[in-house]
This record gives sequence, structure tokens and C-alpha cells, in this order.
Amino acid sequence: MSRPVYPFDVRSQDIWRIALPASLAFITEPLAGLVDITVIGRLGEAALLGGLVIGALVFDFIFSLAFFLRTGTAGLTAQAIGARDSRDGLLHVGRAIALGAGIGVVMIALTAPLLWLATLAMAPAPGVAAALEDYFAVRIWSAPFSLVNYALLGWFYGRAAAGTGMVLQLIIHGVNIALSIGFVYGLGWGIPGVALGTVLGQAAACLAGLALLVRHFGGARRMAALLVPRDLLDASALRRMFGLSRDLMIRSMALMGAYGWFAAQGSRMGEVPLAANAILLNFLMISGFFLDGLAQASEQLCGKAVGANWRPAFERAYALSFRWGALLAAALGLAWFASGWMLIDFMTTSEAVRLYAREFLWLAALSALTGMPAFVYDGILIGITLNTVMRDGMLIALGVFLAAAVLLQPPLGNTGLWVAIHVFFLARAGVYWWGLERRKAALFAP
Repeated sequence: MSRPVYPFDVRSQDIWRIALPASLAFITEPLAGLVDITVIGRLGEAALLGGLVIGALVFDFIFSLAFFLRTGTAGLTAQAIGARDSRDGLLHVGRAIALGAGIGVVMIALTAPLLWLATLAMAPAPGVAAALEDYFAVRIWSAPFSLVNYALLGWFYGRAAAGTGMVLQLIIHGVNIALSIGFVYGLGWGIPGVALGTVLGQAAACLAGLALLVRHFGGARRMAALLVPRDLLDASALRRMFGLSRDLMIRSMALMGAYGWFAAQGSRMGEVPLAANAILLNFLMISGFFLDGLAQASEQLCGKAVGANWRPAFERAYALSFRWGALLAAALGLAWFASGWMLIDFMTTSEAVRLYAREFLWLAALSALTGMPAFVYDGILIGITLNTVMRDGMLIALGVFLAAAVLLQPPLGNTGLWVAIHVFFLARAGVYWWGLERRKAALFAP
């Protein structure tokens, strides 16, 4: 029996209808962290600020391992939409919500050992450790809400409802910012107040997202009727979800390994190179927010094309994503090259760090161009759920990066380290391209 075909067109407007709100939503993410740091930093106690920074890093690491709940749900939902699924991907988001809530509850139950591991890994001073414990004890309660939000955002973005996804992310960060300021300056709650603001921001977005999900399906009773237990617990669907989750988690760990090695090598070169590289990585991070929006668009449109079994739409989305990606990356690279020195001077008053960072500014600016193909391929591969290609490609690229860094850093110093990062981006994109080309025809087999 041949697969049905559901033709549709892809235009530049379709790309930007998703990419623009997604980019705006992603840009709000570091703003909340910046406000939290400023709120605690202005209290004038270094130990409190250190505890907050370490605590935020620990939770960023933990939650990044569960990011598959968002990316996996987005890809599966996009394909369901393309295949005209009568339940609009409800089973995919239902499974992800249940898994996310379950993992979050387990994390709360394991608060003590998780805090012990975090303290062991970061080895904070006594005052910082006390602040970390205060932050951790409150922030851990955000786990179920945060992970359910990953699933909900994946479903909304997978359906191309990028505006709704943007609103939910604005709720997360807006509530967090407002309550953190109120709890710290109004009520004097310090570190626990900042952590509670984060918990309530995630909870507010979770409740809003669940309400929108229920409304989409015509109410709780009708939605419950669509969540047939036999279908929800289908063995093949569960195997696919867990396989996808496993591979995306491995991919995330490999990515963090590359950035962790980069940071560690910068630290070994001394305080000035460490500080300069940390500043320059912000150029890469900001570029990533814009390119991630484009990846979100390619994810939805390419996934929808595979679900619809319509290769012309896939090829069109593929081409437009790279066309707009090249233009956006060129604009970002030129902007950083021409005016990045102003951001460097704003972020540090150390003249030694400023001079060192300016020396490597051109390499940081170039990362927008070398990193763009990898970002776009990430979106495409997530959308069409070629999770093994993503996993293997990231592991191979990590190996190439480590080899390049070991070979290039001794003779070239920090230049060699930055060249290795560019090699990492290009190797990742190259393996992704090769893996996709080998499997492309099978995606649209009769």
C-alpha cells in the first residue's frame, strides 16, 4: 500500500512566519538570567552572586539533557501535521508531557543527591555553597513545569504556531523577571526569591500552555477521549520516542563536551584569554539565537514535508532555509566584525582583556558563517527525525574538534583553539549533509 501524498507549497513568508517570532522568543532567554544576576549582584555580596551563577549553570546543564522533549516533540508533531493526523500530534505531546512530568518528580525526589553532585563538581567556597543550597532547594521545584514546557513548546512549534510559542516563552521570562525583582527588593528574600521567581514563571507558562492545548482540542473531555490508552502506549511509538530521546541526549552531551573543552583550554592559558574568550563566545551565542529561529522554521517545514510525503516542499524548504541562512549569517558576521569592539568595551573595563579580545574578534565574527550550516541542518534533521545522523554527526565532529584543538593549539595558541571551533562547525555540517543525502530518497519512498 503506497503512502498518501498531501502537496503544499513553501514560500519565504512561511520561513519567516516561524523564524521571526522564534528568534524573538529565544533572545528573551538570556535577559532573565541577566536580570537575576543584576538583582543579586546589587546586594553587594559576592558569595550570593557566586551561588546564583553556579546554581543557574547546574540547572542549565541538567535541563539541557532533557531538551529532547522539545526537539523530539517538534519533529514528530511536524510530521503528524504533514500527514494530516486527525489528532494533530496529540499522542506525541501527551507522551512527552507524561515523560517530562515524571522526570521532574524524580528530580525533586533526588534533590539531596543532585545537590551533593553539583557541590562536588563545582567545589564552591563555604559561603557560595550555602547560597547554592538555598537556590537549589527552591529551583528544583521548577523541574516538572520546565520539562512539561519543553513538550508544549515542541508541540506548538511543530504545528508552526510560533507566535504562541513566543508568548509562552515571554510568560516564562516576564513573570520570572517581575517576581524576582519584587521578591528580592520588595520582600528581601534574596537567593530563594530569585529561585522562586523562576519556579513561578515556569509554572505560569505551563498552566497557560496546557490551557491552550485543551482549548485546541475542544475541552478536557474531548481531549481525554482522543488520548486512547492503547494508542498512547503503543509499543512501536514508545520505542521510537525513546530512541529519538536517547540519540538527542547523546548529541546534547557531545555538544556540551566541545564547548566545555574550549572553555577549559581558555582557562589553562590564563585569566586574560579566559575572560576574552568568554566575552567573544557571546557573539556566537547571540548569532545562535537568530540562526535557531531559522532552524525552527526548517524543522517544521521539512518535517511537515516528510509527513506529507511531498518531496518538492522539502527541497524548497531546504533551499530557502540555506538561502536566508547565508544572508543572515553574512549580515551578523559583518555586524560583529564592524562593531563588535563596542560590545567588548561594554562587557569589560579591563584594557588587557579588551585588547586581547579585539585581536580575535574576526575569528568570533566568522563563527556566524561557519556555524550557519550546522544550525540549519540541526533544524532539518530534527524535523525529519533522522536522530541517528544527528547523534553520529555530533560525535564525529567532536572527535574532529578535539583532534584539531590538540594539533593546532600548541603552535598557534588561542588562534588554534578558535580555528578548531570553526573546524567543529564545518565537520558537523559536512557529516550531516552526507548522512542526509544518503537517506533523502528513502524519506519519500512510496
